[in-house]
Amino acid sequence: MPIIRPSSDLRNNYNEISKICHQTKSPVYITKNGAGDLAVMSIELYELLTDKHTLYKELEKGINSLDKRRKIF
Repeated sequence: MPIIRPSSDLRNNYNEISKICHQTKSPVYITKNGAGDLAVMSIELYELLTDKHTLYKELEKGINSLDKRRKIF
């Protein structure tokens, strides 16, 4: 279940938001005027997600390279 908080909580309860991000290892969704606006996450989670993205891009390159070789033969 996503954790959703109003933007005022980010300003007024930063330490609580930070604690939630670190304990749950998931983002906290911040709303502005009742609509989704931001996702806040720990640096640990951010680095994990960016590392996964980089890995997936490299895997995609490898798969595309194999596909191109198969077309030649």
